[in-house]
Amino acid sequence: MPDTTNRPQLTDTAALDQLKADVLECNLELVRRGLVLYTFGNASGIDRRLGLVVIKPSGVAYDALKPSDMVVTDLEGKPAPGSLRPSSDLATHLLLYKEFPAIGAVVHTHSEYATAWAQAGREIPAYGTTHADYFYGPVPVTEVLSAEEIGGDYVLNTGKAIAKRFRGLDPMATPAVLVAGHAPFCWGRDPHEAAHNAVVLEAVARMAYLTSTLRPQCAGVSQALLDRHYFRKHGANATYGQKK
Repeated sequence: MPDTTNRPQLTDTAALDQLKADVLECNLELVRRGLVLYTFGNASGIDRRLGLVVIKPSGVAYDALKPSDMVVTDLEGKPAPGSLRPSSDLATHLLLYKEFPAIGAVVHTHSEYATAWAQAGREIPAYGTTHADYFYGPVPVTEVLSAEEIGGDYVLNTGKAIAKRFRGLDPMATPAVLVAGHAPFCWGRDPHEAAHNAVVLEAVARMAYLTSTLRPQCAGVSQALLDRHYFRKHGANATYGQKK
């Protein structure tokens, strides 16, 4: 008999079924938008009421995925009985859920331009209003992991490096990070928003690369214009879109 001690109890199947469907759709959106190749990347979502996380299984082709394939774990990484093996980045996702209580989903890709900035160890500057509509300031880059951190619990230490970089920063104002030498992580209030932010991050990263190539000394968007564009879409007095 398999040992199910301390495995998560799936007590609200309707809520979990919806989260599985949403997480699958989030993963598939990354494919549709060209942000992942083959089985690169992963997305997850959390039900904080249940204390459960749903994440893409490891190494399963996207075109073969079904909602029932999504892996359910608790916040300590214990999977539900009968689950597939979860994404190898699970520990990073779990650490971010613990550190950033406002987020409801995490996305990790190796999208071309954002990954190039991460590999260069460079933050993405706020060059213009497209950036300012989504990210309140530069998209930060983590410190390089030490040999000990890489040789130890590497995936968990990746999450710790992200959390360390966000000390003093609002993760909801800048819902993305570049892990130095690696690739980006993004997040949002739900899987749809996290995928949306990942798509925008790649577009912004490409624009930033072109801008820095055309004008290496570009100082970036002014604080006044950054404020104007960010706050028109975010916050209590936002004017963008329709009232809910």
